[in-house]
Amino acid sequence: MTSQSITHFTHSAEETIAFGRRLAGELSPPLIVLLCGDLGAGKTTLVKGIAEGFEAARAEDVTSPTFTLVHEYRGPRAILYHIDLYRIDTQRDLETLGLDDLVAPNCILLIEWGEKFPRLQRDHNVQITLERVGEEQVGEEQVGETERRIEVTIR
Repeated sequence: MTSQSITHFTHSAEETIAFGRRLAGELSPPLIVLLCGDLGAGKTTLVKGIAEGFEAARAEDVTSPTFTLVHEYRGPRAILYHIDLYRIDTQRDLETLGLDDLVAPNCILLIEWGEKFPRLQRDHNVQITLERVGEEQVGEEQVGETERRIEVTIR
């Protein structure tokens, strides 16, 4: 199986949202997208831009589904499901979410922490890895924005 990767750097939340908007133009449903990165890496910030790019939600209306697990955003081209599996630890817990029921021809699943589950690693179409790579420091205090490295791999 051949895959293609691109790497992009952003220097602020606004740039990450803008990259998400542009990326939405390259994505077509149905898709399973794994969003990988540490806490605070910018996964939800990127989803804000993707949701805007699909005209499914305004950036300020997109929030992390950490406690609700799934947020749905409906647009004219696609239904986006933003899913956070951080608090899901077992395959059985994953199955109770019914993610298979969300996969449809007009849907894109944007899954945070999906790399924890072998089935999602196997079945995904796109993996987006976000990493903080630079923090401007003064003494022990962080000042300024953090640079983010965003790698998009399409299989």
